[in-house]
Amino acid sequence: MIITRTPYRVSFFGGGTDYPGWIREHGGAVLATAIDKFCYITCRRLPPFFEHKHRIVYSVIENVASIDQIKHPAVRAALQFENVMEGLEIHHDGDLPARSGLGSSSSFTVGLVHALHALRGSMSNKTQLANTAIHIEQELLRENVGSQDQVLAAYGGLNHVQFLPDGTFDVIPVIVPQQRKTELKSHLMLFFTGFSRFASEVAKSQLANMAAKKKQLMRMQAMVDEGLEIFVNSSAPITAFGELLHEAWQSKRSLSEMVTTPEIDEIYQAARDAGAIGGKLLGAGGGGFMLIFAKPERHAAIRERLNKLIHVPFDFEESGSRVVLYQPNGL
Repeated sequence: MIITRTPYRVSFFGGGTDYPGWIREHGGAVLATAIDKFCYITCRRLPPFFEHKHRIVYSVIENVASIDQIKHPAVRAALQFENVMEGLEIHHDGDLPARSGLGSSSSFTVGLVHALHALRGSMSNKTQLANTAIHIEQELLRENVGSQDQVLAAYGGLNHVQFLPDGTFDVIPVIVPQQRKTELKSHLMLFFTGFSRFASEVAKSQLANMAAKKKQLMRMQAMVDEGLEIFVNSSAPITAFGELLHEAWQSKRSLSEMVTTPEIDEIYQAARDAGAIGGKLLGAGGGGFMLIFAKPERHAAIRERLNKLIHVPFDFEESGSRVVLYQPNGL
């Protein structure tokens, strides 16, 4: 039995510039961090005593005779890509809801690929995990997804990720004193809006507008360097980071009418009225988690104002996808 643990992510700046169509022409960049909320994949060889060959357990249970019959698209594609021959039982558990803007789908794919490699006795490096997950999601499944989620899930950490037109990427860890990282974290709050959405559908509307929204996307890409400069300069007020987040959210809202809703705008404005400096809806948009940036002394007032939402405390995560149980011959 193999169990992998793969983190979700929070993206600060540059989201939207990590889609293949944009990267090929302009390159892309994001400033983002993995967080201590995880996707767990349990994988074991299934003994040949059952009518089914594969058993997949997530929000539904699938017992199937062949890979082609698997309905879960990422599981089906990953098993086909890895040329899996033996029968498997795969379980998924997540700390947070799916379709919520934290890169959970890519964390699932990265964690599954990691588990499949480990079951075969093969070590996976972080670049390999990210590239395989990107290939499965973008090329095999043809989903409208970017590339930052897979990279952050595989690598972990707080990173400046640069996407190059040739399809490669550079992961540059953000190196700051621990006190500065603690200062940033102390200003961040995460709330679940209660709305879930299919990111691929929202992203499709953004991709259709990409040429017309070139100016906004170039500005959003430039914010990566600006946010990085604020963060690494310990003499700069950390509140400037929050002000830039506010500008980034305004730019993101303009990419597509599907990015936000009146309910989401109401939540964000309520947080601002209670003292938030900035924030953004995470992921493609339309629902999921909202990141709020505010001085720590305003957090209680913001929690009270948003008391109908679930507040999720979190920390930064450093290690990326890990095999946390390795018993390939069973327990």
